[in-house]
Amino acid sequence: MSLRIALLTYATKPRGSVIHTLELAQALAKLGHRPHVFALDKDGRGFHRRVTFAATAIPASPCTGGTDQLVQQRIGEFVQFFRQHLQQQPQDYDLYHAQDCLSANALAQLRAEGYIPHFVRTVHHIEAFTSLYLRDCQEKSILQPDRCLCVSDLWQTALQKEYGITAHRVINGVSDRFSSQSSGAEAALAQAYGLTGQPIYLTVGGIEPRKNSIALLKAFCQVRTHLPNAQLVIAGGATLFDYRDYRQEFMALAQSLPEGTLVLPGVVPDADLPALYRLADAFIFPSVQEGWGLVVLEAIASGRPVVTSNQPPFTEFLSDETALLVEPNVSAIATALQQVLDPATAQRLVTNGPPLIQRYRWRTSAEMHLTLYHQLVKPP
Repeated sequence: MSLRIALLTYATKPRGSVIHTLELAQALAKLGHRPHVFALDKDGRGFHRRVTFAATAIPASPCTGGTDQLVQQRIGEFVQFFRQHLQQQPQDYDLYHAQDCLSANALAQLRAEGYIPHFVRTVHHIEAFTSLYLRDCQEKSILQPDRCLCVSDLWQTALQKEYGITAHRVINGVSDRFSSQSSGAEAALAQAYGLTGQPIYLTVGGIEPRKNSIALLKAFCQVRTHLPNAQLVIAGGATLFDYRDYRQEFMALAQSLPEGTLVLPGVVPDADLPALYRLADAFIFPSVQEGWGLVVLEAIASGRPVVTSNQPPFTEFLSDETALLVEPNVSAIATALQQVLDPATAQRLVTNGPPLIQRYRWRTSAEMHLTLYHQLVKPP
């Protein structure tokens, strides 16, 4: 039975849950199903990469209010779009799948209004919101779906403990386009971004508190006393929430660095990302909270030695043989930044990467999803 699956995500830019949505859709299509991705598009540029399945970028208007108002508006934009869409094409999909809090709240409202029969949601991680409105939105997005999925043991346990929900466990994967083989694009990309340092440290995900960006920058500043030609590249940056104060603190610290030492390319074009990984001497990801850490898998697949935090979810799939697992504090990160450059250490981590990557394939993830989908969808 070929399923028609509506997959909803909050952005067209490359964030972890967005990548998960697009890769899952592609794998489902290859298995003979008909996914359709719907994503909010705040700048009118559409999806950050080409896709081979049905995809719709839903226009999202600017918001002049705070985060609460922005979230409320984004939920409303999802609801308004699907009301019109489903009035024209009722029962167009066998199943609706939300990948975040916004789209889950929208689908809950659409189900209450009778537009859809049921929906599922993947909980990639749970935020510690201080806003009562955001906490309520998050709680509804977890409690109201007909089923919840998650991508790690960490959040599976949290859902059971905090909400009494037994979540369906799925996995992330890594695309075949990430490999250690040169594509010939590296030299041009290095010139475009001014990557002339030695060594080059890379992280992907932007500047925000849960990425532990300030601790990473402080550790890098310490290492530069021993490695004055080192560069730190922080790619990415698209996020729903306003981390203005945190970014200002980060940039104030960065002013002490010589020009060109810190490279902030923003959201890197999807086609350039594999080459960017390969340009790095090491990938550094000292995050203090993640749903999974998909970029870690991409870096390992690209043949880069990895430094990341010695805590779940990283410790669910990594060991001392596949990454340097460190406490996410300045001193430990600084030590690891030097240790990862040791040739024997780097070679050990890189050599042990391929067997790990083989366990995380998008086809396997799609098959896991289909098990749940078929439980919810009645045969015609």
